[in-house]
Amino acid sequence: MSETNWAGNVAYRTSRVHRPTSVAEVQELVSASRHVRALGTRHAFSDVTDTSGDLVSLELLDPDVRVSADRRTVELSAGTSYARLAEALEPHALALHNLASLPHISVGGAVATGTHGSGDRSGNLPTAVTALEIVDAQGELRRLARGDEGFEGAVVALGALGIVVRVTLEVEPAYEVAQEIHTDLPWTTALEHLDEVLSSADSVSLFTTWQPEVVDQVWRKSRLAPGESYALRGDLLGAPSSPVKLHPIAHVDPVNCTEQLGVPGPWHERLPHFKASHMPSAGEELQSEYLVPRERAVEAIAMLRSISSRFAGLVQVSEIRSIATDELWLSSAYGRDTVGLHFTWFPRSVQVRKAAAEIESALAPFEARPHWGKVFVDQGGRVPSLYPRLADFRELRAAWDPSGKFLNTFVRRHLGH
Repeated sequence: MSETNWAGNVAYRTSRVHRPTSVAEVQELVSASRHVRALGTRHAFSDVTDTSGDLVSLELLDPDVRVSADRRTVELSAGTSYARLAEALEPHALALHNLASLPHISVGGAVATGTHGSGDRSGNLPTAVTALEIVDAQGELRRLARGDEGFEGAVVALGALGIVVRVTLEVEPAYEVAQEIHTDLPWTTALEHLDEVLSSADSVSLFTTWQPEVVDQVWRKSRLAPGESYALRGDLLGAPSSPVKLHPIAHVDPVNCTEQLGVPGPWHERLPHFKASHMPSAGEELQSEYLVPRERAVEAIAMLRSISSRFAGLVQVSEIRSIATDELWLSSAYGRDTVGLHFTWFPRSVQVRKAAAEIESALAPFEARPHWGKVFVDQGGRVPSLYPRLADFRELRAAWDPSGKFLNTFVRRHLGH
């Protein structure tokens, strides 16, 4: 019986899943394999990790978390989850600049697919990377650091250069975060003042089901210095502050969501939407996300609202967030401040793919880049044209892996050779 991803919508074409306990074992596996791919925590909803050859999970490698002497970076195994990393950083009073909605995902998987958190001034998770250790096609261990030729192409690389076994990330002094939620922000107000809403806290998420005339919830996460208090804003352009805890999906118990109501807490217990002690939804969902230039976001959202009747019945909830620009070649925020338009779907694969195709067609004028790890179709083959450094990445990939050991159907389909 084949193994699947977390959501069950991708059945891997191989049953050969290896779980090495050392980097040396990874090197041996790669050297002996004809086709091989890294397997993270299986939270990708696309077939980005799939292969007919060998899958290599790093989950049994020792995290071996090492804080640098100058306390500016941390080095760790790529298979380590962000929750485990946060736990290791806590005694050092250090933090990352951002986190994704789920703290359960692995660092290596999040980096490879350009996964992000939220914030006008915060780059996606890969922007914290300062060095990578990669097992190449010959089974050799190579290190690539910021400033080295090709580094910007190797960070978000979809696993196409090799198996990333260790990652070095920038860290900063620990901070606290307070989270406040506002409800029923009218769409007309949200679109007229979108920049103001997105910049009203360090991390802002707008949750909507597209059907009502209001944005259902606005989650605002504000950074604080240790010990600093937080005063509830109470009102956001007419949207009141919720007096009770909420889940992004209406009528779902918020017990497993991170603390709200303006109560300050450690960065890693507020920046994600969900507690590390709980995995939400048990995979009973599909996800898509499209990332548009910040200056086109209002137009893109208005377009989606105009066609929402075609897909809203499949949506559990959608989330709108901002991400700062970066220079990583295959990052969805490459060269532009970005707004992500995220869809959490009911697990109906056929209908979701049809809805995704319609959304992609509607968003094509806005140069919407799909999230590599989510469900997308790319019927028109537009994806390659959305990445100005794609030719450079192809050259880099060919230099690292001339025999195509790390190529798979996904990379060929969306990036070519």
